[in-house]
Amino acid sequence: MLPMSSPAAAVSRTATGSPPQSAVAERVRERLRADGIDPTRDRSSGERLARAEVRRHNDAALARGLATIDDEDACVSEVLATVAGYGPLQPFLDDPTVEEVWLNAPDKVFIARGGRAERVPIVLTESTVHDLVERMLHATGRRVDLSQPFVDASLPDGSRLHVVIGGITRRHWAVNIRKFLPTYRRLAQLVGAGMLPAPVAQRLGEAMRAGRSILVSGATHAGKTTMLAALIAECAPHQRVITVEETFELAVDAHDIVGLQGRQPSLEGTGEVPLRRLVKEALRMRPDRLVVGEVRDAEALDLLLALNTGVPGAATIHANSARDALVKLAALPLLAGRNIDRGFVVPAIAASVHLVVHCAQDASGKRHVVEVAETTGRVVDDAVEARTVYRWAP
Repeated sequence: MLPMSSPAAAVSRTATGSPPQSAVAERVRERLRADGIDPTRDRSSGERLARAEVRRHNDAALARGLATIDDEDACVSEVLATVAGYGPLQPFLDDPTVEEVWLNAPDKVFIARGGRAERVPIVLTESTVHDLVERMLHATGRRVDLSQPFVDASLPDGSRLHVVIGGITRRHWAVNIRKFLPTYRRLAQLVGAGMLPAPVAQRLGEAMRAGRSILVSGATHAGKTTMLAALIAECAPHQRVITVEETFELAVDAHDIVGLQGRQPSLEGTGEVPLRRLVKEALRMRPDRLVVGEVRDAEALDLLLALNTGVPGAATIHANSARDALVKLAALPLLAGRNIDRGFVVPAIAASVHLVVHCAQDASGKRHVVEVAETTGRVVDDAVEARTVYRWAP
């Protein structure tokens, strides 16, 4: 639990909306609307109006003998979070040490720091949670309702939002916000964080620049997406990278990169854009490297076909080890249809996937590259042969 003197505690005292802050926030919202100011784009104007309204409130309170707002700066921050951000959750989204925020219920809010979960003293209401989700989804073009009870979306800062509504959950909406911290965007930064040794990072960087195809495997929260983003950043400046994701997560600032995102069907059931379609479209965009954020279904076949046409690739996959990742990658293309045969898939993987980087999270919450395996290009006993070139020793 965080101490009650922490920023989270300050939020918890106003999460249900104390009258002074709520009144100030409402006046600031009205003035912003009247002046046509968008506080998400013009934060300085929003802060100026909020500060003016806090002082106006205090002047009126002193004249009437009412309670004043003592901490002007804190109130301004809370008001801005209410009118421009995500209310009581905004301090955690702004905190660079917080990796993830999730709500199991309006009064059960958790965060993760350094891979460790902790509950924070925030008490919301059902309507507040629904309003926050609606605000988060406003600019994404996605929705959540009875007909679409799950939603995945990217927030403007690159964080990933996942929501499941009541009826699918036992009662309350379940909300997860997974942040992607800018601290770890290069392999050198992951070396500094102790995720992998420098010689391994050098080898992986050279492999990316040389056009080798790399599969990143691991469990949930093992650091797969972070590793994939760092690998993409190692591509040579002249290499054109096309990324394909269900929801934007790879916040990579490369010289020549285009990100593609899938789309859910409309209310009429039309307009869906699945990953398989995106992979095919990506191949028409002159890629020097094709990246699939996560391979989990029949799109594995389209990725494999792309790799076998000479386009280097990179992707993540859920697996328990590097070799299990190769086995799973050989099984997923079979979901594409009955005419897909392992006799084609396994040799294709052996010929086109060069390295597997397996990530894991230890008991303390720290993430490591625990194994790097290199394929030999051979198929032995109907499986892709691979040799371990690095193994982490705790």
